[in-house]
Formats: sequence, C-alpha cells, structure tokens
Amino acid sequence: MKLPGQDAIARQADEHLVTHRVKLPRKVVEHPIRQVTKRLSMALLLLVVTALIVYIDRDGYTDNSDGPLDFLDAFYYATVTLSTTGYGDITPVSDAARLTNILVITPLRVMFLIILVGTTLEALTERTREEWRLNRWRSTLRDHTVVVGFGTKGRSAIKTVCATGLRKEQVVVVDPSSKAIEAAAADGYAGVIGDATRSEVLKRAEAYRAKQIIIATQRDDTAVLVTLTARQLNRGAKIVVAVREEENAPLLKQSGADAVITSASAAGRLLGLSVLSPAAGRVMEDLIQQGTGLDMIERPVIKAEVGKSPRQIDDLVVSVLRGHRVLGYDDEHVGTLELTDRLITIVRATPGTPVTPDIRPLHD
Repeated sequence: MKLPGQDAIARQADEHLVTHRVKLPRKVVEHPIRQVTKRLSMALLLLVVTALIVYIDRDGYTDNSDGPLDFLDAFYYATVTLSTTGYGDITPVSDAARLTNILVITPLRVMFLIILVGTTLEALTERTREEWRLNRWRSTLRDHTVVVGFGTKGRSAIKTVCATGLRKEQVVVVDPSSKAIEAAAADGYAGVIGDATRSEVLKRAEAYRAKQIIIATQRDDTAVLVTLTARQLNRGAKIVVAVREEENAPLLKQSGADAVITSASAAGRLLGLSVLSPAAGRVMEDLIQQGTGLDMIERPVIKAEVGKSPRQIDDLVVSVLRGHRVLGYDDEHVGTLELTDRLITIVRATPGTPVTPDIRPLHD
C-alpha cells in the first residue's frame, strides 16, 4: 500500500515541536481588551465626577501653596485622593467640604480602587482558574469519546453519537487547527489543539481512559498513524476510522481499528443507489441520520425474546451479533435467539432514547 507523504510527515514531526493545549467549552464573554477598556472608562468617569464635586465646593478647600483652588487643582486633589496617595497640600477646611469627603468622595475612592484592583486580580487569577478547571475536568473524565478531526465527518459522527444519549461533556475533540477547536468549544465540546499522531496530544485528551475513539482525519496516512498511537495508548477502546481509499482499510484494521468506514466508497454506493431508486436512497440517508425518521440501532436480546426466531421479534431485525460473528436475520446458523445475543434492528426514531453500544470489537 502506498501512503503519500508519510516520510515527510514523520520528518516534520521530528523537526518541529507541536504546540498543543486543552480548551474547555465556556460561556461567551466579552473580549479582555474590551473589558479592561470598559473598567478604565469607569475609573476615569469617577475621577471626573470627583474633580467636579471638589471644584463646585472649591471655597471649602485650601491650597497650602497658592490659596484658592482652580480646576487643575480640583483634578489634582481628586487624583491623589482616589489613589489614596494624599499629599496633604490641598485639604478640606469647611464643614460642608469635609462632610462631602465623608459621604461622597470616600465611597468614590472605594469604587475606584475596586475597579482597578479588581481588573488586576482578575488578570492574575485567570490562569489559576483555568488550571483548576483543567485539573477538575481530567479527574472526572472517564469512559468518554475522543474524536480526532472536527471536519464534516467528525461533526457528523459527534452529532450521531450525541443523538443516542451521549452528553457533550463526554466528548473530546482533537484537531491541529485552532479554529476547529474554537468551533468545537463553541458547540460545547472540550478540545485539544495538536497533532493526534503524537502520543502526548492524545494523552491530553485522556485517550488512554476513553471508551471509544473516532478517527476522522483528512488523510489516510494520518489516520494510520493516529490509529497506531491510539491503540498503543488504549488496548480496550473501540476505535472506528474513516478512510478515503478502500485499499487502505486492511492496513487500518492491522493497525488496531475495530471498524473502518470507506467514506468515498460509501458515498459512491449511496449515489448509485439513489440513481437506481431515489426513494431507496432517501431511506438509506434517513437510516444513517440518527434521531430522525427510522433509526438503525443495536440492542441486547431481552428475556421475552429468548427462544424466538428473528422474524418473530416485534422490531425489524436486520442482523444478529453472536459472539464475534455478525449473522443475517435469515442465516441458518441463527436458529433461535439466545440471551447473550445482540440485535441490530430498524425502529422508529424516538428522541432521547439511549442506545446501549456493544463494547466488544468486531472481527470478520
């Protein structure tokens, strides 16, 4: 099998350090520069208000250097007062000016300090809060789903698994594009920026504790390297990979993938089916869109169904999973259903109905 550009990718990975970091979803907030600008504007407004108050009551103040106060002196007094410098060269002497300092200027001084000190403290504690969130996120993340690649295939895969009841908090997206991770975070998913062919990037996504890993990269050679790395980190996870060329599917399975989806061939078959029968094409498209119309789901056999044939089940049975074998509903080896069997059935979609996935790897 030919993997174009594999040597170049390996050399690039060795020669350059890939910057990778975790980005957790968060609420939309104002840009930091806009926040600082707004707070500085509020502080300046308080300064102007204080200066105006002092200037209006300038007869109640005395300046040790030249006596009466002008507008510049009022601003000077407001500045040194709000900043708690207080040189003492300009002081209130009348009862009205002192009362104004107690009831008005002192609260303004406190507000001024809260605005400036609050901005500084927020900037200093942002990194600490982010580290705390990351540590808490890592400690609670178990049996999650890692999705490598947030393109069209990755987004569709996430939408499908979430339609079966998976919470957004249980999905971690890995992609080398910061814009893709920003989009994932905006949708409510945690993201890791970096090259998933590197083990440290997958470790940041807690791939070694993941229940399932979906690999939807743009290149087949990248998919092979990611699959090898993911399988090395996690021997028990179910790994599903999408590839463009069908000839690369055997290599992916040898690399540790439990299931390989050939995107180009699948799209081509759907196109051919739609040409032969547009209605059949619409039905197939409906089946692969989880949560709408008809759904194809996998579920265990219940006690009431044990001993029956697949044709006697209320649901429309397509296949029976027995051990590591996938048997057709009409296969003579099926006979009657056993309690350890699992059924692949077609049912009417019911929003919010969870689907119990099979955690066993499938083998041909």
